[in-house]
Amino acid sequence: LVQLVESGGGSVRAGDSLRLTCVASKITGYSYSTYNMAWFRQAPGKEREGVAAIDSDGTTDYADSVKGRFTCSRDIGKNTLYLQMDSLKPEDTAMYFCAAEPPEIGMDYKFPSLVQDDYNHWGQGTQVTVSA
Repeated sequence: LVQLVESGGGSVRAGDSLRLTCVASKITGYSYSTYNMAWFRQAPGKEREGVAAIDSDGTTDYADSVKGRFTCSRDIGKNTLYLQMDSLKPEDTAMYFCAAEPPEIGMDYKFPSLVQDDYNHWGQGTQVTVSA
C-alpha cells in the first residue's frame, strides 16, 4: 500500500512553467525505490491520459504531446516524484494525478507505462490551468 499526495498545480499563462510534486507515504510491503510511478491528466469531458512515467530503474517514457517540454524525475530519499512542465500550453489544462504500482514478478516489461490500468494506487490530483 502507498498514499500519494500531489501538489504544485496552479493557474499560469502559456509559455510558463510549473513543477508538480507527488509525495508517497504509508508505504508498506515494498520500498519506494521499487515502485513504478507515473503522471496522468484528465481534462473536462476527456478520458484520463498518461503523461509521463518512470520505472524503478529510472527509465522514463512520455506522451508525444509533452515530449521535450515535460520532465519526470524522482527523489528516492524523499519518496517524491516530480513533473517539471515547461512551455505550457492551454491544452495542458487538466487535473494531474500521480499513480504508483509496486513491482510484480513477470510484469516488469510493462514499465514505464502510460496505461491507466497498470496502476492501482492514485493520488487525489492537482489542478493545472493554462491560459492563452
